[in-house]
Amino acid sequence: MAAVDTTAVETGAEVAAPATGTTRTRRRIRIRRSDAIAAFGFTVLAVYVMGNQWRLPASGYLTGSGQDQRMWEWFFALAAHSITNLDNPLGTLLQNYPQGVNLMANTSMFGVSVPLAPVTLLFGPTVTWTLVLTFGLASTAYAWYWFLGRYAVQSQVAAALGGLFCGFAPALISHANGHPNFVVLPLLPLILASVIRLSRGAGTRTAVVLGLLVAMQIALGEEPLLITAVTFAVFVLAYFAFRPREAVAAVRNALRPLLLAAAIALLLTAGPLWWQFFGPQSYRFIDHGPMGNDLKALLQFPRQSVGGRVTPGQDVAINGTEENSYFGWPLLVVTLASAIWLHRVALARAAAVTVVVMCVVSLGAELTIGRSGTGIDMPWSWLEKLPLFESVLETRFAMGAIPAIALLLALTTDRAIREKVTRIPWAVAFALALVPLVPLPLTAVQRTPAPDFFADGSWRTYVDDGSVVVVPLPRPEDARALTWQVEAEFGFPLAGGYFVGPVGPEKKAKYGPEDRPTAQLLGAVQKSGTAPVVTEQMRAQARADLIYWKADVVVLPSDTEQRALRRTVQSLLSIEPQRVDDVWVWDVQTLVP
Repeated sequence: MAAVDTTAVETGAEVAAPATGTTRTRRRIRIRRSDAIAAFGFTVLAVYVMGNQWRLPASGYLTGSGQDQRMWEWFFALAAHSITNLDNPLGTLLQNYPQGVNLMANTSMFGVSVPLAPVTLLFGPTVTWTLVLTFGLASTAYAWYWFLGRYAVQSQVAAALGGLFCGFAPALISHANGHPNFVVLPLLPLILASVIRLSRGAGTRTAVVLGLLVAMQIALGEEPLLITAVTFAVFVLAYFAFRPREAVAAVRNALRPLLLAAAIALLLTAGPLWWQFFGPQSYRFIDHGPMGNDLKALLQFPRQSVGGRVTPGQDVAINGTEENSYFGWPLLVVTLASAIWLHRVALARAAAVTVVVMCVVSLGAELTIGRSGTGIDMPWSWLEKLPLFESVLETRFAMGAIPAIALLLALTTDRAIREKVTRIPWAVAFALALVPLVPLPLTAVQRTPAPDFFADGSWRTYVDDGSVVVVPLPRPEDARALTWQVEAEFGFPLAGGYFVGPVGPEKKAKYGPEDRPTAQLLGAVQKSGTAPVVTEQMRAQARADLIYWKADVVVLPSDTEQRALRRTVQSLLSIEPQRVDDVWVWDVQTLVP
């Protein structure tokens, strides 16, 4: 077989097979075999990570998700419900009644919830949830393997190792607990591949494909698309910094096709995007507060890994689903060594710059070390004021470093395979860097079933056209009622909920509904376990809130620590509750005109 030009690999040129017919046939067969092996291996690893959830596919609950799994299952179930009932999938009144929820302004992932609606209808949203996360891990790894093998390296082994890191990096394992929009990312390398092809002179067909891919990614998640765009911009600037002529040629080739692709993507998504930014319950921005990575996070091992179990470090993550920068010091050392070894390779230099820039941006507005502020301003203090950036968690920009690190690892592996003398030292270094990051299966438990009142249909006796007020009201801290509503096949709307929506005249977003005094009171009672002295003013406010919610019935599950809650609700409503199945019920239709 004729040798492949290694110069093309090191400069980022697309790797081509030799021209002879017989060799082309062998090459295709070899690629198919390696592709199948890679796909199988990534799938096995994804099933391993999600194994505990697969043991309980219809009723398992990932303990690391907080209440996010309930929210996502609700999104998946609602999409299937909307399709079968021909309802508007972009908005609903079934949560946060009577104001409703703008589903485009939430991470509803129509790109998977709609195609998988038959799965949801047949097997339930928990199966869909488990399938989406498993597919996300495996497909993301495979897509990056394909990208690296086609546009960066000659060795399929090197491409597979890079894809492995992209698909199973600590950030994706962390997000697999509760954020499928940051796990299902296979379209991103396909988008980048299309842009690269356009810069090399590809025509209208590639532009159309790119427009379709961007529209599909918007249906999967806009925030990963923004982070990828920023990452790629940094990479391109670094790559062409000393190649002005190549840069001009690339821009000349890509400009018009990119405009066509943007027009196609906008045409396909204009309606949903209008609904997101200007429709009912839309919002201008969401202020998360300081959400930068702690500098220590870059050096430590993630909790859901071999290294994290053996040598746990200080907990400096925002929460268990946002360990975006837990690369571990051995990997950073190997990444630095790779950048030094390949300093003459343009792709490697650009990747190294990208890693540094994206990690620095992710540190937030002030440098924090070990949860202690240093008073040192960071670049995010300028970026956070820009449109769109103001609603992004800065910690997630560290995810932009993942493909850049993978590129460095793949390029180094590719060279080590060619230069036999370096194979063993590199294999040892690679193992020392990545073995501590080997993910452990996510923890899943059997969830408590829905109260019989909702599961067996008893609620129908008490609900006409109004809402169900569950005590305490569903909110980001406790969203169990969303699951109960799914069990009841969306037969009633809920007051409260877990979603992102606007508050006040500025339309600033928050998680959960706009706080009503009675909802706040009941939440405080649940937290304290103490019933307050109820005043006439509190009773009047409770009646006003029930009228606002257009409530038909107030329901208190008996499995709640509910003595103080039951006493409080009884005092607020001046009505004796009824015990129905496994809940306490207050029929309030006489109080709500």
